[in-house]
Amino acid sequence: MDLVTLVDRIGEAPTAALFGLLTGLVFGIAAQRSRFCLRAATVEFARGQMKDRIAVWLLTFSTAVVWVQGAQMLGLIDTTEARMMAVPGSWSGAIIGGLLFGAGMVLARGCSGRLLVLAATGNLRSVVSGLIFAVVAQMSLTGWLAPIRDQIAMLWITEGGRNMDLLTTLRLPDGAGLAFGLATALLALELSRRNQIGFSRLVFASGVGFAVALGWGLTYALSQIAFDPVQIESATFTGPSANTLMFFLDRSSILEFDIGLVPGVVIGSFLAAFFAGELKFQAFDGPTPMRNAMIGAALMGFGGMLAGGCAIGAGVTGGSIFAGTAWLALFSMWVGGMSMDMAMGGRGEPAAV
Repeated sequence: MDLVTLVDRIGEAPTAALFGLLTGLVFGIAAQRSRFCLRAATVEFARGQMKDRIAVWLLTFSTAVVWVQGAQMLGLIDTTEARMMAVPGSWSGAIIGGLLFGAGMVLARGCSGRLLVLAATGNLRSVVSGLIFAVVAQMSLTGWLAPIRDQIAMLWITEGGRNMDLLTTLRLPDGAGLAFGLATALLALELSRRNQIGFSRLVFASGVGFAVALGWGLTYALSQIAFDPVQIESATFTGPSANTLMFFLDRSSILEFDIGLVPGVVIGSFLAAFFAGELKFQAFDGPTPMRNAMIGAALMGFGGMLAGGCAIGAGVTGGSIFAGTAWLALFSMWVGGMSMDMAMGGRGEPAAV
């Protein structure tokens, strides 16, 4: 069945949701098996370590860059009109939001994507944190926190009515993005060799990056045949978490890519954990971890919406198309996460469990 036939049979909106579901399934399976997490990587780096978490993150990031940049060079996708690129970006939002998100993910013991993966495997801490994250994200989008978010975001925005394309701005030659991705992949593989990371984990780490490229490709393909405008987008969890929450609370909500993405991640993560025998109920260890998780989730909800994306949305999805504010938000997340870990005295496990 070709794409036109699929759209004619089920409609454009359900097709977008189906594509979100497929992207989420790939992401959820790969993220659960690879234990991908930006929070764990930043904590390792803050403690002067270059171990498996950093290697996994770099491999995921580089895989997304290589696939996306390669597909663009071949003319298979075009992200110049993606939602992230076609509107002005906020430098101030990227800095402040990124710092808040980074600090929050350390307090919550996982970035938003990782919390979603863990929640599907029976981690009740992540369920609570994820719900708080989604509620605060929605409040930051259209609720009481929206005016504050708008004021901060408007302090410093990109010029020309669009986000900045770093490759174009720096006047880099064609293929520079792909070359960067390949160089980063080589670094990731060398770190993986030093840390004796197994082949299967490397494959799944690459799968997380591939899921990002898959989302870009599917939504771009749909946009080329759809009658109504279709957003060209990929994996991110700040806006989608809020939209998915409202979809189940508001009967007037419509299907879209976001609505399929979050359930897809949950289903994929659950299946991966089930077949690996890793389903396990876990609760808070005490009042302090619970307090930190709730505060961290709130910081991530507001910070992610302000920054224009979460650790996946800005850090990998936006980074793969070299959106200027996404790269700044990613850098700020690293700084915020490392600073919070140092402020806490480096307590706790690096892993987001």
